[in-house]
Amino acid sequence: MMKKNVSFHALIFTLVFVVFPTLAIYGQATARQEIKVDSKVLDAYVGQYELTPEFILTFTREGDKFYTQATGQPKIEVFAESETKFFLKVVDAQLTFVKNNDGRVTHVILLQGGREQYAKRKEPEQLPIFPGVQFKKTEVMIPTRDGMKLHTVIFAPEKITEPLPFLMTRTPYGVDWMNSGALNQIHSELVSDGYIFVFQDIRGRYKSEGTFVMNRPLRENRTDPKAIDETTDTYDTIEWLLKNMPNNNGRAGIFGVSYPGWTSVMGIIDPHPAMKAASPQAAMGDTWMGDDFFHNGAFRLTYGFEYVYSMESAKDGNDFRHDRYDTYDWYLKLGPLSNANDKYFHGKLPTWENFIAHPTWDRYWQSKALDKIVTKVTVPTLNVAGWWDQEDFYGAVKTYLALEQYDTQNLNYLVSGPWNHGGWGGRGDKLGRITFDSDTGKYFRAKLQAPFFAYHLKGKGSLKLAEATTFETGSNEWKSYEAWPPKQNYTTRNLYFHNDGRLAFDAPTKDGEAEHDSYVSDPKHPVPYRPRPVQATYSQGSTWNIWLTQDQRFVHNRPDVLSWETDALNEDITVSGQIIADMFASTSGTDSDWVVKLIDVYPDEWPQDRSMGGYQLMVANEILRGRYRKSFEKPEPVKPNEINEYKCDLRWADHTFKKGHRMMVQVQSTWFPLYDRNPQSYVENIFKAKESDYIAATQRVFRSKQFPSHLILPIKNK
Repeated sequence: MMKKNVSFHALIFTLVFVVFPTLAIYGQATARQEIKVDSKVLDAYVGQYELTPEFILTFTREGDKFYTQATGQPKIEVFAESETKFFLKVVDAQLTFVKNNDGRVTHVILLQGGREQYAKRKEPEQLPIFPGVQFKKTEVMIPTRDGMKLHTVIFAPEKITEPLPFLMTRTPYGVDWMNSGALNQIHSELVSDGYIFVFQDIRGRYKSEGTFVMNRPLRENRTDPKAIDETTDTYDTIEWLLKNMPNNNGRAGIFGVSYPGWTSVMGIIDPHPAMKAASPQAAMGDTWMGDDFFHNGAFRLTYGFEYVYSMESAKDGNDFRHDRYDTYDWYLKLGPLSNANDKYFHGKLPTWENFIAHPTWDRYWQSKALDKIVTKVTVPTLNVAGWWDQEDFYGAVKTYLALEQYDTQNLNYLVSGPWNHGGWGGRGDKLGRITFDSDTGKYFRAKLQAPFFAYHLKGKGSLKLAEATTFETGSNEWKSYEAWPPKQNYTTRNLYFHNDGRLAFDAPTKDGEAEHDSYVSDPKHPVPYRPRPVQATYSQGSTWNIWLTQDQRFVHNRPDVLSWETDALNEDITVSGQIIADMFASTSGTDSDWVVKLIDVYPDEWPQDRSMGGYQLMVANEILRGRYRKSFEKPEPVKPNEINEYKCDLRWADHTFKKGHRMMVQVQSTWFPLYDRNPQSYVENIFKAKESDYIAATQRVFRSKQFPSHLILPIKNK
């Protein structure tokens, strides 16, 4: 979704096409109401606007259509939602023209990913023509084995000097928007190497025939020649391409971000013999265990509600319209999850119905989990993850680990960088307020992704990929590992909770149940997961794309959030690998959620940027629903006030806590409306809970010799 810097001046256009493949190819842009405006209104805005002397936006009118073009980039059509506000359809970006008191247009405001930038109007000049590769576009309906046809757009270079491989993306988000200019911008490194690009609407989406099934499971009878799934649709597509598209070299690759990352993995389970390389990026690995819809049994309310509505209320996407700006209030007003059907969905969304029918990690979810269905590795695979991916970090790494079990030929690789969801498509030098000192996105695309595909699909160059290549945040350096998580050169250490909010590597020595910290968790007043107002996930101005890097001080003084903190570190500490919270706690209720965050606290004085003094950056975080403390398949209530051990996997990190920084742990029991509220009184199915089931509960976190709550950290040796 969003990401960028260079001061943000290339934002809307270098970002429009490079940072935002997740909104264009891979995701959903905010739906807006397009209106027609008089040509005289458009003429008033025609001209050039300067972000920097090197980066100019030019606006032109052609008939009743309005366009913008950035320095050295292709023209993009702009659409009106009022006489002063305009938007782009390929990404979630808005432009507002501003006039002075005399009615003269003085500048345009660019709003994208929650960030604004002003471009001052200047005298018009002709921009250079974009010099990219020209493609011939072919639009076809490719038949599949059960007779359905899949809408496919193919881009072959107009000048082909040698047979080229196919490089395909299969997406539920529509492909009609793609053109030569966008292709050159989004995949410039791959375009320069030479491929025939294939973009396909998956079954039941946009112009493709058939019925859409969210994360369609593998066909049960894999010997039935008419049985279909995403694997067979990929196979049939490649078969058709090889036979019908000229000038191909007989090889195909597949890649994509998010849902297209998931379809990429599905395409290599029973692969076509011509499938020679795959790069699943931010793949939805297990949407119950750790990706889009649930984390450890806790329902991801905003994303589950809004995404499912968008995907299943219309074949070509349809955003849900909230009647208030702050969705924290909106979801609180919604009340229990059972109200969603009564008020809005009325049983018409299949995935929502499956949420209700399958609240536990049963066979329904396991049949869709990639780590449960991949059983071999025959196609070289480059898995890509982002440390601050707000949607599918778990799935990306888990898919790599699942494939690794069967990788006997060293065909499986992992790259993880300082990115949000799909952020490697942009510069990758900044995420929110956090900077990384280099263009990490360009490094990935040019040094890792492009050589990977060139080697396997074109037989060119030499491949020098490490088993795992990660960007170590904090130190801001790329690292190579022989395995992930690393198996050498690290020591496991426990970081313990102590009294007075102290966090330390020495274990508690005091004993007794009095050694605890407590708070009251009230479902009527849940802890917000990002600063309010909490805009709808993909709405204009939403900080969804950067929230995982937002300063956590906004909740630090809440009475229902506990914090423990180390002294200022006297040396760098690097955490590389899997982080586990091992916590002893009790609740006065019969169910409870436990949210744990590992935070890097910047020094109060930060000379590099004074505004970053005291900043609290999340490095790892996760939630565990108490009913699943023993089994994700067989939940059970919690005995009131009984001390239980809760082990919560905070997933993975590669981060250096710098000398002078502090390490912090926060614990809370609500994270709203990212996650639904736990009633805190046990009900068999929270999707059927009543308002009366929601109660306040007293939570206690213990830190004694007998009950030593702590984090288990893999710390890199010096």
